[in-house]
Amino acid sequence: MDHSLITTSNELVGYKIVKHLGLVRGVTVRSRSVLGNIAGGFQSLFGGQLSIYVELCENAREEAYQLLIQHAQVMGANAIIAMRYDANEIMQGVTEVLAYGTAVVVEKV
Repeated sequence: MDHSLITTSNELVGYKIVKHLGLVRGVTVRSRSVLGNIAGGFQSLFGGQLSIYVELCENAREEAYQLLIQHAQVMGANAIIAMRYDANEIMQGVTEVLAYGTAVVVEKV
């Protein structure tokens, strides 16, 4: 799937939606390791960006995004509209990241 055909808006400029296929999602659940928590705690002593947690969040979002794309492709979509992310802490140190949107078939106008 062309990543330029994934958008947070409800339409794709220059394309016509010819079919709505429904909700698609990608879900991952991640936890921080003990060593990661120690490194993050050490970084937090000095303030500023906590790069170890940024990397964890980026990896979790990327995995959810790729799973979203796979789900859309299985449904026969060539685009995703109204794409969003959501995250919830399931238990302390364990976070679910969800990427979701509407799978559609589009044609260039």
